[in-house]
Amino acid sequence: MHEMGIAMEIVDIAKASIPEDMQGSKVRKVNLQVGKLSAIVTESLRFCFDLVIKDTPLEGAELAVEEMPVVARCRDCQTQWTVTEPVFTCKNCQSGAIDILSGRELDIKSIEIEDKD
Repeated sequence: MHEMGIAMEIVDIAKASIPEDMQGSKVRKVNLQVGKLSAIVTESLRFCFDLVIKDTPLEGAELAVEEMPVVARCRDCQTQWTVTEPVFTCKNCQSGAIDILSGRELDIKSIEIEDKD
């Protein structure tokens, strides 16, 4: 289950992202973008995240996951579309010469930190 390793990395990144003047503050929320082609099972990632945040500044934090669609562009006719089926040919000209523009993401978009006051 590679989601455990990913959850551990998210926690490490979030802890390292707490500014020096906010040390001791708790992380409330981690906003993540996950592409549909990233081979990540969101529920498994959330389960692992909940396990690894215990006894860290992230304990009790929410993992908000935004699923990113697969977007492709044809190199032959420049048509761009959202891929909704497991067919990777151009919707316009049926060419197989396509570029995947999005759908492989695994990005931390933001980390929300509780103000100590």
